[in-house]
Amino acid sequence: MRPLVRNLIGLAGFFLLWEGVVRLGLVERAFLPTPTDVWGALVDLLGQEAFIRDVIATVLAWLVALAIAVAVAVPAGLLLGSLPWLRTATRVLIEFLRPIPPVALIPLVIVTLGSGPEAKITLAFYASVWPILFNIIYALDEIDPLLLDTARSFGTRRSRVLAAVALPHVAPFAFTGLRLSAAIALIVTVSTEYLAGSEVGVGAFIIDVSSTIGAMDQVLAGTVVIGLFGYLVNESLERVGRRLFRWSDTTRTEALS
Repeated sequence: MRPLVRNLIGLAGFFLLWEGVVRLGLVERAFLPTPTDVWGALVDLLGQEAFIRDVIATVLAWLVALAIAVAVAVPAGLLLGSLPWLRTATRVLIEFLRPIPPVALIPLVIVTLGSGPEAKITLAFYASVWPILFNIIYALDEIDPLLLDTARSFGTRRSRVLAAVALPHVAPFAFTGLRLSAAIALIVTVSTEYLAGSEVGVGAFIIDVSSTIGAMDQVLAGTVVIGLFGYLVNESLERVGRRLFRWSDTTRTEALS
């Protein structure tokens, strides 16, 4: 069977199990609505202008953060991967910053930037820059030295070697980092909206309705919207990556997995 069919069968089985557990009374419907309840709430929310604005706010913040991460990580990764002395000089700083959870920086960001869009964009950028950066550095380290030596033996300039040899090798790894960063940026964007008290966004919507009795179907409907958006983004990037880098071992390995 095609992967899409297998995925749909698994998803349908999960929803049937969920529906059956709730309808059999194993879990109270007030705490866990059925999939049909959540679907009804979702259809209702998609007709509300306020919820659509929340979705747009989340998507725009995610997109801006990811774009900034790409603009920073790509040149930084190329520099750090090409200049060993620079990587050594910045290694301690990078390894100090990288493990810090973005949610731990929420109080600092709120104090300095407030709880508006700048806060979630900053934290999503901070979290999503690392996968792209380290994938590029790793790719540059894995270039076959014979390719570089051959190019240099023909008198090729350094800039030409970078464009003709290094960049084609790095591109599939950088794209894999982009896929990882897209998911991370979305998670951090919604989490920041939820924890930092944002006025708009799906995370803000979820925290608002979660305090209302009997609104768990709306909470789960908002969660479904984010999950569906994340799935579509990842699936789209994966398909684009297969088309752009079908010659790459990295892309073929991901397709098989």
